[in-house]
Amino acid sequence: MELVNIFVKSIFVDNMIFAYFLGMCSYLAVSKTVKTAFGLGMAVIFVLLVTVPVNYLLENYVLKEGALVWLNPEYGINGSQTLDLSFLSFIMFIAVVAAIVQLVEMIVEKFLPALYGSLGIFLPLIAVNCSILGGALFMQERQYASIAEATSFALGSGVGWFLAIVAIAAIREKVRYSNVPAPLRGLGITFIITGLMGIAFMSFMGIEL
Repeated sequence: MELVNIFVKSIFVDNMIFAYFLGMCSYLAVSKTVKTAFGLGMAVIFVLLVTVPVNYLLENYVLKEGALVWLNPEYGINGSQTLDLSFLSFIMFIAVVAAIVQLVEMIVEKFLPALYGSLGIFLPLIAVNCSILGGALFMQERQYASIAEATSFALGSGVGWFLAIVAIAAIREKVRYSNVPAPLRGLGITFIITGLMGIAFMSFMGIEL
């Protein structure tokens, strides 16, 4: 039940876009068509689903104070040579994210060249997507009890980001046929729609699982 709770909460209540506005650059730039938004959304799900559990293991078995007790009892919290490598968290998290994004880029370029061309520079820029690093930092902050909980959070966060970008892309495709005032065309109306969707997602905060 706790895994379902974390999963649903990550999609609707703690949505990366509508609750924290993380990853807005890719969200705004690639959401012009549903096809490209779908492709980038799936890539973000995959990257989060891999990087957050890997960073969870890295955090709990290498970086935290006393985490290296499995290597040598002396490195534990009560040992004589206690090690705390948490100051390396940012560097290690970013390194993991960059490695996985590079893998995704090579796979998409190899098997989906049309999508690779459509996404352009925004595919490698997943490496600096705020929502990806945000997923690792939220995992660290919330101190999930197991890798299953961290994975549930990662999947929920990815699905939430996917739904957000596909939804705004579908709306933007329809807005092209609407009579939008000239000063608001393009990013202007997109920001307004995003704000309204964020307000709508706030209604999920009343859900208790």
